[in-house]
Amino acid sequence: MSQIFTPLTLPNGQTIPNRLCKAAMEENMADPGQIPGEALVNLYQKWANGGAGIILTGNVMVAPDAMTGPGGVYLGAETLAQGDNKDRFETWAKAGKSGGAKLYMQISHPGRQIYATQGTEPVSASATKVTMEGPAEKMFATARALSGDEILGVIKRFADTAHAAELCGFDGVEIHAAHGYLLAQFLSPLTNLREDKWGGPLENRVRLLLEVVREIRARVDPSFGVSVKLNSADFQRGGFDISDAKQVVDWLNGEHIDFVELSGGSYESAAMMGMSGDGRAQSTIDREMYFLDFAKDIGQAANMPLMVTGGVTKRSTAENALAEGDVAMIGIARAMGYNPNIPNDWKAGNKLHVPLPVVTWKNDLFKGLANMAMTKMNLYRMGDGKSPKAAPSPLVSTIKQQIKQSAQTKRYKAWLAERE
Repeated sequence: MSQIFTPLTLPNGQTIPNRLCKAAMEENMADPGQIPGEALVNLYQKWANGGAGIILTGNVMVAPDAMTGPGGVYLGAETLAQGDNKDRFETWAKAGKSGGAKLYMQISHPGRQIYATQGTEPVSASATKVTMEGPAEKMFATARALSGDEILGVIKRFADTAHAAELCGFDGVEIHAAHGYLLAQFLSPLTNLREDKWGGPLENRVRLLLEVVREIRARVDPSFGVSVKLNSADFQRGGFDISDAKQVVDWLNGEHIDFVELSGGSYESAAMMGMSGDGRAQSTIDREMYFLDFAKDIGQAANMPLMVTGGVTKRSTAENALAEGDVAMIGIARAMGYNPNIPNDWKAGNKLHVPLPVVTWKNDLFKGLANMAMTKMNLYRMGDGKSPKAAPSPLVSTIKQQIKQSAQTKRYKAWLAERE
């Protein structure tokens, strides 16, 4: 049998049935109150039925005023004591685990990557701003630098969310320290300009990530999974690079981490969508598996299993990557929005390639937004109990996504106002 479908035992003792993982996607499908509801349960039931070894949720936010999108899920220390929230999170967990997969909640703080339309104050390691081209420049506001006490509060929030996830039946959490979110902002010398113990050399810039890991480990059972999503590189000149990533992984070796997922890029350099100008990233885009070459280098420092995510649509890609021995798990994100049954299909020798629609627009930013919008439209369809479309319209999907996001923003602002 292909190595894809052999079990893997993680350092915490959990055994996953196969090496294919449903990687995290930004669903933005929360019910009113930023909590999971029927749509998310339906979606994760489809993925669970598909036969993945691990299912990683989309971002669950650790702070109510720091969301990657207005339709995101929030889970804080107070959440489970309110109304039927605990039942809702437990129902979500049961759906995601129903097919035998381990279910990990991706937990995140976006830092400065908060849409200005959401009306909340962005914070970061330092007072910096997301820089985009053209009209997109107005999408983000300048962030305020966190104080030392606020940083300690962020650490507690991550641990609160992880502990709550454990109480609701999730098998583990994935700490999001990639894609330009807050923990990645502390890691990067371009966004971390601090001169205190949280900034300067890499051993200071990694401090927040390590403290988050340690605080979570202190709050959860040893059998509960703790993993990290880390950039192999930011793909920005002078930013977090592969040598930094190797060193961070080496430090994580001593922190009881169950696996590290390697990705790359940020909103300013969208390598995670295969649009980085980095030459080595481009070579792996051409054969899929955007970050595999980086995994070969980083794997030299890793004692824990590595997962690589990015662009996988073919069984042969996954087989070749596992055969090379540098990674233990393959993350599939966008393709699972077009065929939620990929693991079962590939095991049976069916549909060995999931063709994704190609957007031919010239502007890279709008092309990226269209790709995300088309995938999200399929996630919404599956949440409504429908089948995904093989080739949704880029223009129609983008327009519908903007309309939906506008309605979610209005609802989110009302929810925040009620909390005051």
